[in-house]
Amino acid sequence: MIIDWHEKLLEYFPAREMKSKKHFESLFTEKEKLYKKEEGPEYVLIYLEQKDFIFIDYILVSGSRRSRGTGSRLLGRLKQKNKAIILEVEPENANDPDSLKRIDFYQRNGFKEYGSIQYERIHAVTGELNKMDIYCWAPSPRTEEWVFERMENVYEEVHAFNSEKLYSKKPQPVEEVLKLRKKSFSRAK
Repeated sequence: MIIDWHEKLLEYFPAREMKSKKHFESLFTEKEKLYKKEEGPEYVLIYLEQKDFIFIDYILVSGSRRSRGTGSRLLGRLKQKNKAIILEVEPENANDPDSLKRIDFYQRNGFKEYGSIQYERIHAVTGELNKMDIYCWAPSPRTEEWVFERMENVYEEVHAFNSEKLYSKKPQPVEEVLKLRKKSFSRAK
């Protein structure tokens, strides 16, 4: 039996992180030059490519192919475009041993966590709260504010895209989903 790309994603990612197949199809159709899918027998890569950055929406390497360099090669191909690459990563979770492996993988590939960006949204179908950490790799340094602005764009152009039509619900306002926490410093006494 041949499993299609969407079924592969459904098998791996929790429901609170998934888009409906219709949501994907509307993005592929209406944003065909920007929202892209690459797939092979051992991977699925879905991303948004803007003029100054790439947002990886989903990257999945089949279990049997992990730790063989496939994911690093996919990231390497995107890095050759010489644009910042932004992605969302589930925070470390003791109940999910793969969570630390994913974080390690991105850090080994040069991604940095942008900890002052808070990303919390309620899934349109499941109603579950989805908290993600934001990571970025860039050929030159990027500020938290720069990454935050791109994530606002991603939320509106990808996650909330056609939400009302597809899910019969208004998407959460971007300012409810994304917040830039102020860094606080304490004075030495």
